[in-house]
Amino acid sequence: MSCPDCFKGVVLDGEPTGSIDSSTRAYLAPGPEGNTSRAVLLFTDILGLGLKNPRILADNLAKRLECDVWVPDFFLGKPPVPPGYMKMPERPGQKISKLRFIWSILPHLPGLIRQRPSVVDLRFIKKLKSEKKYTRLGAVGYCFGGSMCVPCSWACAEEDFTFSPEVRANAEKCLKAREEKDNFVDYEFKEYKGTVHGFAARPNLEIPEVKEGFEQAFEQTVNWFDKTMPK
Repeated sequence: MSCPDCFKGVVLDGEPTGSIDSSTRAYLAPGPEGNTSRAVLLFTDILGLGLKNPRILADNLAKRLECDVWVPDFFLGKPPVPPGYMKMPERPGQKISKLRFIWSILPHLPGLIRQRPSVVDLRFIKKLKSEKKYTRLGAVGYCFGGSMCVPCSWACAEEDFTFSPEVRANAEKCLKAREEKDNFVDYEFKEYKGTVHGFAARPNLEIPEVKEGFEQAFEQTVNWFDKTMPK
């Protein structure tokens, strides 16, 4: 099934309750006052903070995990792709032309390279550690912000043009090969049927499979942090 003009990601209900921290210029969803034992960083997709979804996700994580959740502004208020610019599939079977996708991204490549997570993440983490004195930091990322962290938990769409079954199988193989070795890191992969790229960040909750996948992926995130960074 072709998808020449697929649906854009959906904005989550509700309004963010956190605020922009003046020192880091990041969005902060605060946990209980005085809790500095752990914090979570939420790295956004290519839409940055231009969409309120990552702020709402951060608010919900802060409540569930009872810790501060930070959302750095990769793009300093100017995301390379504004909300609504890119229209993506919502269901497996819908396709987006790779050529069209590349053509859409091409004008924004300089900004994407300059603000790539491998650069921005390290700067932000260093600043956060020096100023806030957290003892443990965890991270969750979506698409562009999905930097590799260890231990790692993967919430996978059934169909994802950026993370094909072959790529996923190779990643799982590499991690499995480390079992019983000094460089082993804990990991898990979970696939959510009926979902496509973006389901955990910009879901259409009117589609039952997407709603279920979105909610379960959020629970996966909470459970993983409670396992790897217990209170």
